[in-house]
Amino acid sequence: MNPRHFSSRWAAALLLAGAVTAEAALVAGGTAYTKNLETRLLAEPRPLAAVTGKVRYAVKLAVQEAKGPWLRVSDGTASGWVFAGNVAETKPGEIAGADGLGLSASTTSATAAARPFTEVAAAYATGHNLGNAREDLEWLIAEGARVTVQDVEAFLKEQKKGEYQ
Repeated sequence: MNPRHFSSRWAAALLLAGAVTAEAALVAGGTAYTKNLETRLLAEPRPLAAVTGKVRYAVKLAVQEAKGPWLRVSDGTASGWVFAGNVAETKPGEIAGADGLGLSASTTSATAAARPFTEVAAAYATGHNLGNAREDLEWLIAEGARVTVQDVEAFLKEQKKGEYQ
């Protein structure tokens, strides 16, 4: 057997096993943790259902029922439906503040960690004759700052993405 072919099959098998393991926790009788600063509990398993309660970040939830990408959960005082993409199998790290960056470096992505260094990126672009990179970067930062949570939610609804699928 070709070693390259074997290693690619082995990698695919490991990825599939990991996906099955992650999915297994999000079943009735399992537990899940909220990933958003505020997770809405809904009366029905659909995006525009009435909100029955709200749960804060990193709260442990008991999974009572699974229905497609939806989970009926309870934190002991409130219960309702959540989109599975809004919860995780493991407890997320504590957050540092409104920016949502993790307290430990291991929970902060390279992209998030680089955000404060936009001046360095701009200097690099200027120093390496990258044309209008500095202006492009400034435009991108300004445009990104104009996007609101409501804009994102409207886009997700319109495109039937995330919990609105």
